Amino acid sequence: MSDYKRSDRVAGEVSHALSRILQEGLRDPRVSTLTITSVRMSDDLSIARVNFVPLGGHGNADDIIDGLNSARGYLRRELGRRVRLKYVPELRFHLDEQLDRAMGMTALLDKLSAARAHEE
Repeated sequence: MSDYKRSDRVAGEVSHALSRILQEGLRDPRVSTLTITSVRMSDDLSIARVNFVPLGGHGNADDIIDGLNSARGYLRRELGRRVRLKYVPELRFHLDEQLDRAMGMTALLDKLSAARAHEE
């Protein structure tokens, strides 16, 4: 038996399809280039939580979320055409802050390392 839940497999398909849809472009100028970092599906596959980061740190995250929410109907319709599911999940967009936290932690560790080297 597989170790993966169905929701994990569907999340991968949704992530790939949304990436392709966004790569082909939206007409909304608020949605700058972004990278989908992860998609998590609810167990019943009714909700897809889409985490993203602005590519290269460009763009205002709130504006991007507003643009994505505005295009939600189009994105769901296109997703329904590309991924074979009985019901197309509701899309919820969230800024992925893990990258910022990781960069902050790295900077903190670099400072600590530099302070130790300076003491020696």
